[in-house]
Amino acid sequence: MKLGFHISIAGGFKNVLQRAEARGCETVQLFSRNPRGWKYSPLDPEDIALFKEGVKSKRISPVFVHMPYLPNLASSTTQLFKRSVDSLIEDLKRSEVIGAPFLIMHIGSSEDNVKGMKQMMYGINRAFAQVRNNVVLLLENTAGSGHELGSEFEQLHEIMSGVDEKKRIGIVFDTAHAFEAGYDLRTKDRVAKTIERFDNVIGLRKLYAIHLNDSKTKLGSRSDRHWHIAQGEIGRGMRYILTHPALQELPFIMETPRTNLKEDLMNMRAVKKLLARR
Repeated sequence: MKLGFHISIAGGFKNVLQRAEARGCETVQLFSRNPRGWKYSPLDPEDIALFKEGVKSKRISPVFVHMPYLPNLASSTTQLFKRSVDSLIEDLKRSEVIGAPFLIMHIGSSEDNVKGMKQMMYGINRAFAQVRNNVVLLLENTAGSGHELGSEFEQLHEIMSGVDEKKRIGIVFDTAHAFEAGYDLRTKDRVAKTIERFDNVIGLRKLYAIHLNDSKTKLGSRSDRHWHIAQGEIGRGMRYILTHPALQELPFIMETPRTNLKEDLMNMRAVKKLLARR
């Protein structure tokens, strides 16, 4: 098991290493560009070289790139769909340059589940056809707010089944999103049943990472609100997630609320305390 956080790239990728070390990261997640816009600047070769050298020397791996928030491959709007596919294509390319073997993407939203999922499949296949590399695209389960797709394991499985290149698609399991979507994670037995269900529907072999987040909202709320480890509605269930036998070889990335370094250190301590009690 490796622990890490989502790390800011403000000031350049070369600054990621210092921030990761300050938090005790063994793995990291980052954006390759502004997450709230469509525009992007070319990657600076010198900056990327320093980043790759740094994470290699400190043995920080794997590196995950997270796509921006705006793309929606399930959109029925032609312009938004095209921009979303182009965005996926760009981040598949950038992930390879950065040295990140995984790219994380939010599932899109659609008022028509069937059409939305077909759009997702088509968009992913179209992007993969344009970018021939080994970056694995990870779909992130959602809380199911509004018209979000991907809150149910069955939907995730269906989308993955429609992707032609099976080796290039996988899942990142967000604990807060799963809980908010209705998967109970508060007890050892409930965690075991949720993981068993995931394995039966999707298969643990397709699970590449955990987004370790507590939830500020209640079970089945469908409201996406991350919270500090073991301080939210999942509470002590975080321990059972961390110590589940099937998850021990996976990287765990925290996306807990932060205003400064202090909160990240608090959450890292909380995780290590939970692990020490197994």
